[in-house]
Amino acid sequence: MRFSVHHETRYRYSMPVRLASQLLRLNPRADGARILTCSVTVDPAPAQRHEQTDRFGNRITQVSFEGLSDHLRIESRFDVDTRTAAPLRDPGLPRLPWSSSPHDVLADYRPDGEQDIVVQAFAAALASESLWAALPFLDRLSQTLFTRLERGIRVEGAAQAPAHTLAIGRGACRDVTVLFMAACRSLGIAARFVSGYHAKADTPDGQRHMHAWPEVFLPGLGWRGFDPTHGIAVTDGHVALCAVPDQAATMPVEGGFYGNGATATLDYRVQIATR
Repeated sequence: MRFSVHHETRYRYSMPVRLASQLLRLNPRADGARILTCSVTVDPAPAQRHEQTDRFGNRITQVSFEGLSDHLRIESRFDVDTRTAAPLRDPGLPRLPWSSSPHDVLADYRPDGEQDIVVQAFAAALASESLWAALPFLDRLSQTLFTRLERGIRVEGAAQAPAHTLAIGRGACRDVTVLFMAACRSLGIAARFVSGYHAKADTPDGQRHMHAWPEVFLPGLGWRGFDPTHGIAVTDGHVALCAVPDQAATMPVEGGFYGNGATATLDYRVQIATR
């Protein structure tokens, strides 16, 4: 699928401020798409600009500024050809739960502390209903979250705690994603948070926004994505910008400003075309 994105982000400040260095995570990943064109423009023009790839394979732009400005405008445009993933077929995966070794190369994507007992019980119940088979569990988890949770839009703020999302029965796509990841990790499945775009504007306000979904690592199959917000598997209608262990490292614009008493307002516009 040909996937074209125009994403404009604009910060307005109540007075001229000094802009801090900004990290921009707006470049598409190349592992699920062929990148045809890609540009990120910044106003005011940065004094320095550095392109890099982090250790998780995400392309990041770092910009720094001189002088004062009453605004920051960032415009991302790209065209990609996305690929449809091969259908999921069980290559002989072991029954859940899975264990890991002390030298696990996927340790970043597995639990790093005590897991919430409520989420553990939720995941275990679904796994039992799936006869502890990995692929049926993942499908059941995605469908359960899609049917059980009320989905909304929350522009700012980090993802909710997984147990909180489960308890209140609603959340934004990042909340649903983090809950999916926590359920998988409680059973030893490596999971990561993906930010990007979805082709369809299936949102409460009918507008286009950034999207989030989880990916899990399946031995013999690699990283495979699910979209519990829409109750579907990730297909060529998804384009990823970042894939990392935790949601906090996927913010499209990360930075700040210096100005005594200054305030900021944020506006953004996302346009997506497919064919």
